Amino acid sequence: MDVLVVGGGASGLVSAITAAKSGCKVTILEKNSKCGKKLLVTGNGHCNYWNELQEIDKYHTNNPECFTPIFNLAKDKVLNFFKELGIIPKIKNGYYYPSSNQSISILNALLNLAKYYKVNIVYEEEVTSIKKNHKFLVKTLNNSNEADKVIIATGSMASIKDKSVTGYDLASSLGHTIVPLLPSLVQLKSNDHLCKELKGVRCDVKLSLYEDNNLIKEEMGELQFTDYGLSGICVLNLSRYISIGLEDNKNEVIKINFLSWLEEDTLSFISNQSNKLPYYTISNILDGMLNYKIGNEILKKCNIKANAKLEDLDNHRLNLLIEYLTKYPVEITGTRNLTDAQVCRGGISLKEINPSTMESKLVKGLYFTGEVLDVDGDCGGYNLGFAWMSGLIAGKSVSKEK
Repeated sequence: MDVLVVGGGASGLVSAITAAKSGCKVTILEKNSKCGKKLLVTGNGHCNYWNELQEIDKYHTNNPECFTPIFNLAKDKVLNFFKELGIIPKIKNGYYYPSSNQSISILNALLNLAKYYKVNIVYEEEVTSIKKNHKFLVKTLNNSNEADKVIIATGSMASIKDKSVTGYDLASSLGHTIVPLLPSLVQLKSNDHLCKELKGVRCDVKLSLYEDNNLIKEEMGELQFTDYGLSGICVLNLSRYISIGLEDNKNEVIKINFLSWLEEDTLSFISNQSNKLPYYTISNILDGMLNYKIGNEILKKCNIKANAKLEDLDNHRLNLLIEYLTKYPVEITGTRNLTDAQVCRGGISLKEINPSTMESKLVKGLYFTGEVLDVDGDCGGYNLGFAWMSGLIAGKSVSKEK
């Protein structure tokens, strides 16, 4: 059986290896000069390829009832596959990295296994169309190819800057529905003066996302201020909700708790500090609690002089100070573009996919894996997690039909 895999990224390599392992004749058509381009930059080049905490709410889709069978079928098979690859994991806070701490270790292991199972990889071969008669006719810029089965593993539009034919184009031409694409795991834009004044400052915080004044989700982690707005993993994990909300013209506000580590009442803590250190100004007290730039900007926002002491503050300014320390509101005006995003929300609708095989319900013999589908995960190895899961299912399903 001839199987063509369109795309040599994470899910494409896994599906190709799994199919070839069972005796299928597999060819990968890769538009770039090398496979795994995005894989190499994952986790800043360290490749966070899995997460110990596998919970279904770490993955997002418009059709969660269709994703659940995929998750349940494949999540326990991923680590066994990596044992076969010979990857020794380094686990940090539940995050899986190769012990080498280099993405190239994962890619080389995949390519070595693909070579062992005689997967043919054709580089610089951009697929331009797919048609189905008795067999599939897959045309590229240079050639035409016939196949019994086709697996589309082209990835998403995230981080892509060229204008080539996408997996969404190919799927649409074969009758599939594309859930609208929006940036996810992406930095946020804001006009709040605090962002520009604190450019480059990093701090551990708790973020609360409010949409039209309703609390949507909370995240904890390191926040980074930029000249355009906010960044950091906790920000990225909120971005998909904000992308969707802004698309629906909703008001998106993130409230920052700069004192998320504080277990007691904020006012009581500051009052106790003032009593223990009567010679301290309110600025001195804040310097002992958080980055001095943050404290200075909040005091300016509250119209409190740096040399003022706690007893000098009236109730209004004191309450405002507590409010800004624990619930500083930043209105979000937008997100960075898809070209800046790690992944995108949306893709081929899971309603049109058989979750136990990853085969199209519309075109027999056509399969989809990875980010081209309407599934996106949180930061922490979940997007690669779905790539491995969907690739294993598709590759196994193709070989079972053989």
